[in-house]
Amino acid sequence: MATVSAAMEDPGVNGSNVVSWVASGIVLWSTAFLLVRALFPKRSYDFCNRAVSTMHAVAAVCLACLSVDDWSCPVCPLAAASSPRQMKALAATLAYMVYDAACCHLNGDMRLDNTVHHLVSIVGIGAGLAYQRCGTEMVACLFITEISSPLLHLREMLKEFGVRDTDLNLLVDVLFAVTFSVARMGVGPYLTYVTVTADYPILIKAMATGLQLVSAYWFLRILRMVRYKLGKKKPLPTPPGKLAAAN
Repeated sequence: MATVSAAMEDPGVNGSNVVSWVASGIVLWSTAFLLVRALFPKRSYDFCNRAVSTMHAVAAVCLACLSVDDWSCPVCPLAAASSPRQMKALAATLAYMVYDAACCHLNGDMRLDNTVHHLVSIVGIGAGLAYQRCGTEMVACLFITEISSPLLHLREMLKEFGVRDTDLNLLVDVLFAVTFSVARMGVGPYLTYVTVTADYPILIKAMATGLQLVSAYWFLRILRMVRYKLGKKKPLPTPPGKLAAAN
């Protein structure tokens, strides 16, 4: 009830506030990217964007945790109005998604899966902010989708430092796969079910379903990646000729 009353009693949360938060966030993430580019001029465009993405992931997880009113039931109340803290957390991520979509476009990264990911996220979070509902579910979704992101970006950034095919790479890959799988395929379907069965606008339900489908698609790709990486680590069998010579 604390979350509901907070959202209902705070007269300062309105459409102009949300637009201001999102606009400020876009400026913040864009400025962070420019600063990273200035600090690491020899690093690639993708490296700098991943550095900003890692900053966002850490910030999103922290904001999600700070929006919890009662840690005895962190995903409560369900099917309720959004609190101001939940809306600020969502606005920061919506701003990041707009920034990241623009960054990918400027870098020529127009892959279908990436475009769908940005579209579903922007429309879904935008709908949640517009309706000011299901804040608990959306912030919980924000937590589970971003908790694995630092490992995702670390595995790619290591490659730019020339670290490839080492035990460290394998460790990061496995940790990423485990974190992603537990969060998105363990907790994710439950949150999707709660959102779809609640009395929410159809747009929010559609976006929740779409995000879970995107997660399932990436889950399958990650499984193939881990299987390939573990297969590369297996020792090759000794050729029969060398075995006979050794005897």
